Amino acid sequence: MSHRSHYYLQIKDLAHARGAEPSLSYSGAGPNDLAAALQEALRSPLLFQRWRAMQPDPDSVDERLGITDQLATVTAKVEDLHTEVSVISDLPMSILRQRLNWLIGANWQLHDVRPA
Repeated sequence: MSHRSHYYLQIKDLAHARGAEPSLSYSGAGPNDLAAALQEALRSPLLFQRWRAMQPDPDSVDERLGITDQLATVTAKVEDLHTEVSVISDLPMSILRQRLNWLIGANWQLHDVRPA
C-alpha cells in the first residue's frame, strides 16, 4: 500500500535555480514551468533515463532509482520574493531530492512533509 505525502518546498531565486548538468537542468521561465518540469520528472522515467545514460556504466545503475508516480502532482507559485512548491506523491524523499537536484541543483529547501 502506498503512502502519499505532501511535500512543501521553497525556492529563493527561481530565475537562477539550475542543476549542475545543463542537459538535465530546468530551463523554464517561472513557477508554472517548474511545476510542469518537476511533475514530468516524477511521473515519467525520461529524466532518469537521460541521467542513467550519462553514467560510466549505465547497466550498473540501480533501476529502483528510476521509480515514478503516475499520480504525482506539483504546483508552484510566487509568494513574496520566493517560490512556494507543493508536491503530492507516494515517492520517497530520496527520489524527490534526486529529481529536484537534477532540475534545479541545491536551490530549494524542504519546509514540511505531511500525509496527503
